[in-house]
Amino acid sequence: MIADGTAVVSRCVEQNPSCSLAVKFGSPLRLPPPPFPPMSSVVLNPQLATLPVYIPGKPIDEVAREHGLRPADIIKLASNENPLGPSPMALAAMADVLKNLHLYPDGNSFHLKRKLAAKLGVEPANLVLGSGSNEIIEFLGHALLGAGDEVLVSEHCFAVYPIVAALFGAKLVTVPAQGFHADIEGLLRAVTPRTKLLFLATPNNPTGTLTSREDLSRLLAEVPPHVLIALDEAYVEFLADPLDSIALVRSGVRPNLVLLRTFSKIFGLAGLRLGYGIGAPDMVAALEKVRQPFNINSIAQAGALAALDDTAHLDDTRANNRRGLDLLHSEFARLGLEFVESHANFVLVKVGDGARVFSELQKRGVITRPMGSYRLPGWIRISVGTPAENDRCLATLREVLGR
Repeated sequence: MIADGTAVVSRCVEQNPSCSLAVKFGSPLRLPPPPFPPMSSVVLNPQLATLPVYIPGKPIDEVAREHGLRPADIIKLASNENPLGPSPMALAAMADVLKNLHLYPDGNSFHLKRKLAAKLGVEPANLVLGSGSNEIIEFLGHALLGAGDEVLVSEHCFAVYPIVAALFGAKLVTVPAQGFHADIEGLLRAVTPRTKLLFLATPNNPTGTLTSREDLSRLLAEVPPHVLIALDEAYVEFLADPLDSIALVRSGVRPNLVLLRTFSKIFGLAGLRLGYGIGAPDMVAALEKVRQPFNINSIAQAGALAALDDTAHLDDTRANNRRGLDLLHSEFARLGLEFVESHANFVLVKVGDGARVFSELQKRGVITRPMGSYRLPGWIRISVGTPAENDRCLATLREVLGR
């Protein structure tokens, strides 16, 4: 069709010279230009030109289609998921709410916040819920960042931190790591009057490294009050003796501290997308202002409520993870592969050509995560699976590496 409509009207006149269009406008008809510019003239946010893109691990069904495999023959050890699956108690609770899905969820997640607050020893006013902890990270961007502000991270940080910094036009300041560990002294030196937000994950993804209790205490004590510290504790439940960071929120001594946690990892509810932030009531109130209404659906709320009570599932997951880490560490050492000792539920291992090894493993039905996007092209990240999955992964890796 011609943009001004001439072709349409000319055809109408040819077929019926007395048509109303011809009578009213004459022939040929020329319509006025549209009131809005064509899409090609729309100016996009300039930040999008350089905005990094988070690339998730491929789902099992897609890998099966690509390589002609049966989904049942594929194991996924790419996304740090719980290999034992979700809590049985959570599954039952979620099934029970299906009959009410025609109703909107509780927009304030009243019952989940109360139960979670009681478990953590804080008040509901200390909690904000998000669609995964990723959404809490985005809330922080909305609440704090603008053009010219600085976001401080350690090298090999979680990929979403740079994305959020770029999205809001902030400058990302990356401090080189020390042997894959965050350089706390370097982070403190890098703080400027323009620093608004400091992200630190411990254990860190993708390295699995743990910031020591002493270093973490120093960071929390010495970062100036104009900088918000976002302490990402997505994997904290896997630690045997973690620092009680919640005590700092509970006591009110660090109002510039927000803790990030999730139901995606040890709770096995990654498919629900549910995370939470823990912070001072004033900061949480600010984050609530940028939260979309009803961002936590009814199924997620029911599943999380039940999962909080399933201590047996949590204990089983920790035990499986500890055995899996010990096996991966020992086998990588036996194979002569460099790896980073992990405190999470995955291991970063150097395999030479990470993209090739990832591809060859995937062709054989073992999905891992290549680390090229983290500027670690010689490495892959392998999540802890069940004992059978771990054994198969190691056997396939030996085959691919010829060892």
